[in-house]
Amino acid sequence: MKTAPALAAALALSAAAVLGAAAPASPASSASPAADPLERFHRQPLAWSPCQEPQLAAAGAECAALTVPLDYREPRGRTLSLAVSRIRSADPAKRCGILQTNPGGPGERGLDMPAALREQLAPGTAAAYDLVGMDPRGVGAGGPDCGLTRGTWLRSTGTGQAGFEQAWRLAKADADACWSKYPDLLPHLTTRNTARDVDVLRAALGEQRTSFFGQSYGAMLGAVYAQLFPRRVDRLVLDSALDPARYGVGAFQDMGGVNERALDDFAAWAAPRDAAHHLGATPAAVRSTVEGLVRRAEAAPIAVDGYRLDGALLPVLLAVFQSDDRDSAEYADALRQLLDAADGRPVQAGPALHQLLTMLLAPGPEAGAGLSSTVAIVCDDVAMPRSAAWYRDAVEHSRATEPVFGPVYNGPVPCASWRGAPLEPPVEVRNAVPALQLHATGDTHAPYQGALALHTRLPGSRLVTVPGRVHTLTLNGYSPCANAAVDTYLSTGALPASDTVC
Repeated sequence: MKTAPALAAALALSAAAVLGAAAPASPASSASPAADPLERFHRQPLAWSPCQEPQLAAAGAECAALTVPLDYREPRGRTLSLAVSRIRSADPAKRCGILQTNPGGPGERGLDMPAALREQLAPGTAAAYDLVGMDPRGVGAGGPDCGLTRGTWLRSTGTGQAGFEQAWRLAKADADACWSKYPDLLPHLTTRNTARDVDVLRAALGEQRTSFFGQSYGAMLGAVYAQLFPRRVDRLVLDSALDPARYGVGAFQDMGGVNERALDDFAAWAAPRDAAHHLGATPAAVRSTVEGLVRRAEAAPIAVDGYRLDGALLPVLLAVFQSDDRDSAEYADALRQLLDAADGRPVQAGPALHQLLTMLLAPGPEAGAGLSSTVAIVCDDVAMPRSAAWYRDAVEHSRATEPVFGPVYNGPVPCASWRGAPLEPPVEVRNAVPALQLHATGDTHAPYQGALALHTRLPGSRLVTVPGRVHTLTLNGYSPCANAAVDTYLSTGALPASDTVC
């Protein structure tokens, strides 16, 4: 298990599967340069120099700072400086233009993305583009640091009233900490504005059109960009996108059901291997073991590796482990270690379990800053229910079919206590821009039914379906077939003739 990326995906996406929809494109997006209120941003010179980040430096990338307006309604007002990166085309004779990228989140840095993507693309495909990355507004340097000490707002409310009240207090404290410190900045840290920043970068690079590769939240950002600037899109790859009609609490709730099904899938894998892991000889017995462990952690935190893992965070840890079906053996080992620790036996946690425990229970200042960015972007993108009773009822309604994960994905969120309202109304993502969609059928962070829904809203798209349980495909190396589809499309511009299954 690549635990750090896996946990980052789980904690950022699962806790922030709420995306801002695009607002209608402003007249400036199609106006002549002379009438363009964003002209000074579109024509800004970028001062490139070698990147300092190790992965980018090793790839020969160059970095610069992009200036964008804080508020696109007032382009003469306050500005933001965003870090951007570029790996130039290695084959100028076959250059296809620029390929902008976003790795997901929200709240995740994007500067290193060109180097990571280049490693997965075929050499000829990568060489045909200037690969471009960007730290989105609100992320990295200049982003809000609310002083949060947690790495995620995700937690189970458990079975009692006390667990729900604690989850509500913590979520409200996160919201209050951010809003009290950054009231002028926060309202503008939205997906809509990040899409506009993508277009400013396109223009500053001197390109009439841009290609875009986004995964997870980044795929939704790509869909939003295509809605705002359809004439600026060249080739668009959407890897593991969310359903644009479900962002908000609906997107969270969708994750509860798919995680319960993932647990059932894991139980079916583990049952025939009971001799090795001792989790149960039938799928029902394995599920019973897991549910019993959660109840035990709620009654008395499990002491392991110097940490105390309670029933609020144990289900979050389980969701990370089961997000990739290639990690089933590590998942089973971690469960066995936790069961032994709960029984009072001396346990040495394996590397994967140790790293996840550390990131959940001792996340450090970088994780707190990342959560600050996530909270800011999510809560400014879309309004959420404000009543504690609404979340309490949602949790109770979920218990019958989602006993482990319902109390996680239906519980209180910081946005319930957010002091502001979105500055712009959401707009349905629906356009005919050609796009290549990739999605795994068992994705626990962006459920497959969302990919199907997005596909209907993008009639110019083709969907490549990959059987299996994983979130994001291209950078994961999960499916050579899916990666080949990406290479073919980016190299030729030709989409598959029809939807395909790898």
